[in-house]
Amino acid sequence: MVSATLGREHYRTELTATGHTLLADEPEELGGQHAGPSPGQFLMMSLASCTAITLRMYADRKQWPLEQVHVEVDFRKEDGKTIFEREVQLNGALDEEQRQRLMQIANACPIHKLLTGPMEINTSLKS
Repeated sequence: MVSATLGREHYRTELTATGHTLLADEPEELGGQHAGPSPGQFLMMSLASCTAITLRMYADRKQWPLEQVHVEVDFRKEDGKTIFEREVQLNGALDEEQRQRLMQIANACPIHKLLTGPMEINTSLKS
């Protein structure tokens, strides 16, 4: 479970997850203080980090010479749809077959599956 707490400061939000604390905020031009990434940036960071971790786990399991993974994610709205752009850079002495397999594995990361699968959000008011 994660939690977000926002007081009267526009829009500085304290996020907590298993003992870790982060700040989210909005840029100054939107009324925030730019004290941390925006919620949309956290979403993109989630996809980028999940992709990198999934690729590292797979390469380690296969004992492939993957030296470094670099993932960049951005998104845009187009025709009422959100489109994520993800660019993956794989460094190491990988052959073309290994590189292609890792690109398939990138699409199997849990956050990728979450974002591309059916989704439902149930919200309740806590007293």
